[in-house]
Amino acid sequence: MHRSYEEIKKYVGGVKALVRAGQYRIDVSRKRPANFSLYKDYVIGEAGSKDILMDLTADDFCGVVGNKHAGFEQEILYIFGKDVRLWQRFGTEEEKVSLYIKLNKLEDRFVIVVSFHKQNRPVTYAFK
Repeated sequence: MHRSYEEIKKYVGGVKALVRAGQYRIDVSRKRPANFSLYKDYVIGEAGSKDILMDLTADDFCGVVGNKHAGFEQEILYIFGKDVRLWQRFGTEEEKVSLYIKLNKLEDRFVIVVSFHKQNRPVTYAFK
């Protein structure tokens, strides 16, 4: 599914408006161990996560995929990559961390951050 730069700018603007309004949730349940590990391995809290989401741009966009979970096949998930600097929780250094961020914007009401973790493999950016 191809998306234009302008479409992604609009999408990111909508995501930021919802995040700013507190209408979002990052899934850090144990069902998503990679998301949970980011918070376990690095000093990042709710404010830091929000800052990263608010810093997303269309240039961070990688692609779109359909939701593969039964009953949710109509949903479209947007994938972004973002390089950030985070402090190691059990170390003494700040580290550059490449994040994989997958978003599900439910109309203009709520954003579910499905994936928010270290990249398992490099991503391909659509506009870089």
